[in-house]
Amino acid sequence: MFSYRHAFHAGNHADVLKHTVLIATLEHLLEKDAALTVVDTHAGAGLYRLDGDYAGTSGEAAQGVLRLVSETQPGTAQPPLADALARYLAVVHDFNPKGGARIYPGSPFIAQHLLRDHDKLKLFELHPTDARTLDANIAQLEAGRRITVLREDGFGSATKFLPPPSRRALVLCDPSYEIKSDYTRVLDFTAEALKRFATGSYAIWHPIIPRPEAHDLPRRLKTLAAKAGKPWLHATLTVKSSKILTDASGTTHRPGLPASGMFLINPPYTLKAQLEAALPQMAQRLAQDRHAAFSLDSGG
Repeated sequence: MFSYRHAFHAGNHADVLKHTVLIATLEHLLEKDAALTVVDTHAGAGLYRLDGDYAGTSGEAAQGVLRLVSETQPGTAQPPLADALARYLAVVHDFNPKGGARIYPGSPFIAQHLLRDHDKLKLFELHPTDARTLDANIAQLEAGRRITVLREDGFGSATKFLPPPSRRALVLCDPSYEIKSDYTRVLDFTAEALKRFATGSYAIWHPIIPRPEAHDLPRRLKTLAAKAGKPWLHATLTVKSSKILTDASGTTHRPGLPASGMFLINPPYTLKAQLEAALPQMAQRLAQDRHAAFSLDSGG
């Protein structure tokens, strides 16, 4: 249950997609003065060292945020970034004022960085090591009651904060999906959250891998949103083929995560246009082979 550690994957292409969407969504919601509550069901450690042992072992950040950072240095010939992608890199830069991306902010710290003094942040994390690290990282902020860290199952407990007193909330749900039941639990959690708070905004990250549960999840989320009469937006980013290859020596090479998606219910009305500009650039700049692609679909 506790084998997954996001530190191995911090700053990869899936984080680029997830956090670009998160920032664009948050900045729109924060245009209103009323307090906003952000609930993160699987918060992780909060901050990650991209020059540390975990990230260095996988090297995934080199094909994600580090690639974007290097391609936007002065003197490079790339065209200007789309606004949403530029804002993502600006937030990463805020954690690395001397340049580069040695420190990578996870979703809790991205949210904390953008939220105002009267907003609330509720963070759930069950992994014992990550929960301790998250506690320590959050304690350094001296944020008082604005940030709550809970060592509880986000699937089972996060809905207790819905609806918040201000009736404005963004719920981020991005489990590891290391066990098959996560797919069903995402659907059950989202259905329950919508019953409690139908006007909240919900952002659900999911992997795109060759297993039936992964294929069915976005389709079932669309059905759930449609039955609730709520608008939805589904963005996907593919960076490489999902095929398992065998070389001449008989060695099998698994591709790792080839693609992921963000499914939003009650998304900001501005988000689709922002992603129409940002997704082609993500696919182009993060491509690892000729199969790189993106998609953007909406309804409701």
